[in-house]
Amino acid sequence: MDLEAVRTFVAIAEAGQFQKAAVDLSVTQQAVSKRVAALERDLGVRLFTRTPRGAEQTIDGQAFLPHARELLRVAERAVASVRAGRRPLRVDVLTSRSAQSGLMRDFHRAHPEIELDVVMIFDVGTAVDAIRSGAIDATFRAVAMPGRPLPEDVESVRVFDEPLQLLTGPAHALAGAKSVTLAELVGHRIWMPGIVPGTEWGAYYDDLVAEFGLTIEATGPNFGSDALLDTIADTPALATFMSEQTRLVWPAGYGLRRISVTDPTPVYPHSLLWHRDNAHPALATLRAHLAATAAAADRDAAGTWRPRWVLPH
Repeated sequence: MDLEAVRTFVAIAEAGQFQKAAVDLSVTQQAVSKRVAALERDLGVRLFTRTPRGAEQTIDGQAFLPHARELLRVAERAVASVRAGRRPLRVDVLTSRSAQSGLMRDFHRAHPEIELDVVMIFDVGTAVDAIRSGAIDATFRAVAMPGRPLPEDVESVRVFDEPLQLLTGPAHALAGAKSVTLAELVGHRIWMPGIVPGTEWGAYYDDLVAEFGLTIEATGPNFGSDALLDTIADTPALATFMSEQTRLVWPAGYGLRRISVTDPTPVYPHSLLWHRDNAHPALATLRAHLAATAAAADRDAAGTWRPRWVLPH
């Protein structure tokens, strides 16, 4: 159905005259008549009856009018949803409790005028496809994974290095330490059931194990962070890695300990990915905000470790 014909029908219904509608639409009266005639052919009904006073709607015209107005409203909403600066900025973060989510909360506090739509996509390949299709504007990922280069039309920049800590229960052998080195973790069981083979964080921990001889176990089902905390609190033989920025709350009786890891400190690298042709104005604002945040920290500070395949900043 031709929306211009529908718009012309509504204009005539509101003006009561073909000539007045033509003036309102800045077209000729002949064009108005042709549009209405085409619409009537599409619908198979007459919409107006000409009278000495102008144009009166037929019964079918009266029935069609509210639907015609709704069609025009829907069309306007559809255009507004993709008009630059009018739709929310859609950004993918891995989980709601992650450092990525914290970065977006900081961005929202700094720019409350920008409407955000934060989504969560599990797989990096799916996230990259969503960037290329326009389903999202940006995603936070650890890139590039070995053997998985980014498509040429996807840009990326490293924006944040996330230090890892050791989390233990009160009876763990290292619970009383203020800090531990990676060498001191050799022989201890580090349980991380959320590691999924083939993911970028899976590749990260594979490299960490290979370089420092750690024992990281991903056995058992992943029931989420609450179940993980329950197990760590109750099992002296297990510890886990946890980000400094991960927001978790547990009962005071658990006695869990966050312990700094040093010499070197493993940091998980976050990059922002976006399509090179994405013109959403808020995307540029987000990139500038993240660049300023990154500039406040020395991401290549001595005493930190990240895989060799991590993108340079």
